[in-house]
Amino acid sequence: MRISDDVIEKVLQQGGVIDESQLAQLKLLAEHSHTSLYNIVISERVVTPQDLAKLVSKQIGVPFVEIEPKDIPKEVLMKIPEHIARQYNVVLFAQDPDGTLSLAMEDPDDIQALNFIQKEIGYNLNVFLATHENILDCLENYRGELDQELDEVISVQQENTQEETQAVTEDQFAEDSPIAQTVNLLLEYAIKSQASDIHIEPREDFVQVRYRIDGVLKEVNKLPRNVLGALVSRIKILSNLKIDERRVPQDGRFKIRVSGKQYALRVSTLPIADGEKVVMRILDESNQSVTLENLGYWGRSLTVMKEAMAQPNGMILVTGPTGSGKSTSLFSVLSELNTSDVNISTIEDPVEYKIPGVNQVQTNPKAGMTFASGLRALLRQDPNIIMVGEIRDTETANLGVQAALTGHLVFSTLHTNNAATCLPRLLDMDIEPFLIASTVKAVVGQRLVRRLCAFCRQQHTPEAAEVKVITDLIAGTGTEAIARMHDLETQAADEKIGGDSPPSTTETEITHLWRANPEGCDECNHTGFKGRIGIYEVLDVSLTIQKLITANATSNDIQTEAIKEGMLTMQTDGLIKALRGITTVEEVLRVTREQ
Repeated sequence: MRISDDVIEKVLQQGGVIDESQLAQLKLLAEHSHTSLYNIVISERVVTPQDLAKLVSKQIGVPFVEIEPKDIPKEVLMKIPEHIARQYNVVLFAQDPDGTLSLAMEDPDDIQALNFIQKEIGYNLNVFLATHENILDCLENYRGELDQELDEVISVQQENTQEETQAVTEDQFAEDSPIAQTVNLLLEYAIKSQASDIHIEPREDFVQVRYRIDGVLKEVNKLPRNVLGALVSRIKILSNLKIDERRVPQDGRFKIRVSGKQYALRVSTLPIADGEKVVMRILDESNQSVTLENLGYWGRSLTVMKEAMAQPNGMILVTGPTGSGKSTSLFSVLSELNTSDVNISTIEDPVEYKIPGVNQVQTNPKAGMTFASGLRALLRQDPNIIMVGEIRDTETANLGVQAALTGHLVFSTLHTNNAATCLPRLLDMDIEPFLIASTVKAVVGQRLVRRLCAFCRQQHTPEAAEVKVITDLIAGTGTEAIARMHDLETQAADEKIGGDSPPSTTETEITHLWRANPEGCDECNHTGFKGRIGIYEVLDVSLTIQKLITANATSNDIQTEAIKEGMLTMQTDGLIKALRGITTVEEVLRVTREQ
């Protein structure tokens, strides 16, 4: 926002947001950081951009507006050329019957911009105040479809490269080259589609491009085979990889800025039969930490997790396959524990999320920086809390246990199917049972399921076979299982899981279930799903479970005892969320079927 510091200062004081001493601190911080007061207020989370914009709108007498990009008529938007709209960060979003146009600006006091736009379009204007981010989202409407834009740049590329070749010219390195534009388009549309990964896969006659959206791969385009060499080389240049090395896998990283947000892309190349495959993981670096409640923790799982986090020492382990949200869970936990009076240090491979105030170390095996050597170094840095990205070997496991024994709170991940199998896995790493029992405080097992689109989801009456599938997953007979589900659903509803969705159960029956609309809507891009949420099981290492561990009990015995003590399995947690209309039973079964 380009609103002056004086206006920001005035609205904060008059709105009762902060007192004079807090304001003085913020102004001093802005001065030392050589940035605007607005940026400091937002970065310090004094107030949200939306709330600040509302306060400013009252102060300057310009109405505030939150625009839904998909509601902007194309013919209204195009009345201002894209380059002018982006230059002044403005957008036309509506037109009245009398021809008056509605213009959203981040700085309505910019008289020069207003006069220029008025002269450019020759229409009467109603001016509104909108946030910088909201306007940037609206400006994406100038973009066409991915296929259309790719065809335009690829046709130019093909004119210059009629045959497939591994050689890459200097012209193709240029920022304005067709191949550079192709890479930029693939990245921008992936981010716009909220994809987590981009797959560029060579096939015999073409190059397949797929996005992973909400955990499911979706083909978005097929490119001509002859652009493969230049495409891969361009990505390697951005990632600082060797462009002439095509025989071995390579890993790299680079950053881009799209719509005012910064994204990091983790790049992996792999030689396959038809050429080099590239996979890019998209990480939103501007993401604020999410609370455990917003991730999907509730009930006993949330209580056990909070109690374990409050311990002065011990070990908390998170388990699940790749892409199950383990890093996000740990990021949220560390952000919650991150205060000025504790020293938090991490060793990761790679560093996916940057946490302000946390000492984050990247592994580098070539230089001798492994999880084990990094953890050994961290222990000499006087940490209170340690996070180890993954326990992969006996040495790392031993060091983690020793750290937990000597007054540190240790977080880490393991690759196992569920929480209970995590404990025997540590035994397999030659950790003594009594050490596991005395150090491990809680184990989290998790998966990610797709969220139903709240705008188009549908209710349906379950068939008898569907009810049987659900009750079979819950301990007890059919009637007992439904009664238990009803109790759990009631508790979940009380904790606002699923919002205001009507109950799906009574004490004796399942009245309805939820499913995706097969046609979807504009809000979910006609998929029926939008976003993902975690399903969890949190195993509390109680005194009884400690005794089972020291007795070398099986994972089944530990699981049975944990359930008896009140632990909800991932399947049960998922089923409750399906009853609350957050996801579907099919989704829960899809991600937990290996169990």
